[in-house]
Amino acid sequence: MSIRGLKKKQPKTFKVKIITVDAEMEFSCEMKWKGKDLFDLVCRALGLRETWFFGLQYTIKGMCTWLKMDKKVLDQEIPKEDPISFHFLAKFYPEKVEEELLQEITQHLFFLQVKKQILDEEIYCSPEATVLLASYAVQAKYGDYDPNFHEPGFLAHDELLPKRVLRQYQLTAEMWEEKITAWYAEHRGIARDEAEMNYLKIAQDLEMYGVNYFPIAQNKNHTDLLLGVDAKGIHIYSINNRFSPNKSFEWSAIRNISYSEKELTIKPLDKKAEVFKFFSSQLKVNKLILQLCIGNHDLFMRRRKVDSIEIQQMKAQAREEKARKKMENQRLAREKQLREEAERAKEELERRLFQLEDEARQANEALLRSQEAAELLAEKAQIAEEEAKLLAQNAAEAEQERQRLEITALKTKEEKRLMEQKMREAELIAVKLVKESDRRAKEAEHLKQDLHEAREAERKAKQKLLDITRLNYPHMVNYPQYSPTDTRDANFDKGSIKLDLKDIDLKRLSFEIERERLDYLEKSRKFEDRLKELKSEIHALKLEEKQSGLYS
Repeated sequence: MSIRGLKKKQPKTFKVKIITVDAEMEFSCEMKWKGKDLFDLVCRALGLRETWFFGLQYTIKGMCTWLKMDKKVLDQEIPKEDPISFHFLAKFYPEKVEEELLQEITQHLFFLQVKKQILDEEIYCSPEATVLLASYAVQAKYGDYDPNFHEPGFLAHDELLPKRVLRQYQLTAEMWEEKITAWYAEHRGIARDEAEMNYLKIAQDLEMYGVNYFPIAQNKNHTDLLLGVDAKGIHIYSINNRFSPNKSFEWSAIRNISYSEKELTIKPLDKKAEVFKFFSSQLKVNKLILQLCIGNHDLFMRRRKVDSIEIQQMKAQAREEKARKKMENQRLAREKQLREEAERAKEELERRLFQLEDEARQANEALLRSQEAAELLAEKAQIAEEEAKLLAQNAAEAEQERQRLEITALKTKEEKRLMEQKMREAELIAVKLVKESDRRAKEAEHLKQDLHEAREAERKAKQKLLDITRLNYPHMVNYPQYSPTDTRDANFDKGSIKLDLKDIDLKRLSFEIERERLDYLEKSRKFEDRLKELKSEIHALKLEEKQSGLYS
């Protein structure tokens, strides 16, 4: 057979992209494959055996639909794209996760999907519960809390809380991280699968867990109710309340579910009970509701029957796997404990070694410091010896200087004493001069007064003589010659002599006054010269004191 013939016989294929919660895969599918063929291929790739919980979901015309297993893939109303995208998701939810989820991969896929639904606010969760769930998610991702490794800010890039909770409380990212870390630190020793199972056990108790909601109406004109389908039955909710159903139909109490066009009918097992009818917006919605009801009802009835051989084998394997993991975890815990003890012992030895090295280093440094101190002391001793010699020399020079200063001081004291004596003498001479000057001034004043009185008496006598002469000798002016024999002439001559004598006395007195004044001026000049000499000597002594530095 030729190669060309082989190529012609190869089946035609189309590409699909499978999107899980945390990964993407691409497969080539044959044109004739049914939905179950593609689904089985994906489950084999994931290593999944609990296939009854999952399905392949796609979106067409804004509506989420599940791929039918018994119908060809290309015959279904799927998006016309290349590759065709399908989401591998949990379609049905277990009633008790701890009992029904046997495989670790099944548990992990449920954990990722429920966590995403809580973060996307498809499942309502209280703020306190979200913090606890976030701590289990962190334990599953990071393992045991280590404050040395998990420093503040290590959760900055993780989405752990719904935006509704973040908006409800005005807390910073650091505050939320602190709250989550407080719970996270208490989960020490919990393995990843245990942390995920604890997360699911808390989540399965939430009111909206595992419920698929559809808008319905009791008549064709109004959509005022919600129909919810979950693992336990069918529930009817108010449009604004998805937590508490107004009416519930357990799967064990339902006899039949059917639809006709947009009308859906629920018949209770009790024939006397009222049949519940409602209307949906589209026929596709009724088909989807019926599909979910059939699947959940089958699982409900299956849980209440004896497990099949396959389920029994899977449970046995799960128990063995759990026991093995438990032993493995215990062994790892022991090894971890021993490793931590060894690390602590190692750290203690390293600390002790470091301490000893530090002590040795300090001892060496102390030895070096001692040697340096000894060298410094030797140098200081030599310097001190030299300084002692220098100080002795300086002391001798200081002693000589002291003796010289004492001699200078004695000399200066003697000169100072002489200067003070001369100053006192000068002051006494100045006082004497002042007193003598005052006395001479007073005498001069008295002499001036006596002279003035004498001159005034002389003037009056001359005036009186002239007056007498005019009265007794009116013609004397014209006859100046007179006879000596005349008695009046004799009297006149006596008066003239007296006047001349008085004149002579006045002149003599004036001469004596002038001579006394000249003597006084001469003495004053001599005293002034003597004062100048004393001032010069005092000035010279002061200059000598300033130069010697002993005058204060």
